[in-house]
Amino acid sequence: MDYKKKAMENFECGYNCSQAVIKTFADDLDMEEETILKLASSFGAGMGRIREVCGAVSAMFMIAGLKYGYADPQAVQEKTDHYERIQTLAKTFKEKHGTIICRELLGLEVGWDDFVPEKRSKAYYEKRPCSEIVGSAAEIIGKMIKEEVLYTKR
Repeated sequence: MDYKKKAMENFECGYNCSQAVIKTFADDLDMEEETILKLASSFGAGMGRIREVCGAVSAMFMIAGLKYGYADPQAVQEKTDHYERIQTLAKTFKEKHGTIICRELLGLEVGWDDFVPEKRSKAYYEKRPCSEIVGSAAEIIGKMIKEEVLYTKR
């Protein structure tokens, strides 16, 4: 599957950045798509338009957690391995885009944005790098899953 293309299509259909990425992997996550989309809905625009961690990055982390995460609070090695996965994802994204922070990716000075989402239009998509960023995030997590890089063994 072309993860990048699918995630970009999802974003351009109106899903927020986080939803667009996680929806791309819905078939692999063993959860109902509606549940996955609701889970990711709060993370768009850097967490509800707060413009902090990019929603596409948050989606990569959620996907990694659903596929490889731990549930036992005493599982120290599993927690360590998982945090390594998350940091690897963040580092890979940051190397490509310079930051994992939404406002910095968009060149905005302020963080907290109006809570009303912008209307999606041709002008919206032309002025924002979000579609490409969403595609990049899906490509990064997809490649890591495919190569089984996310599953490290010590």
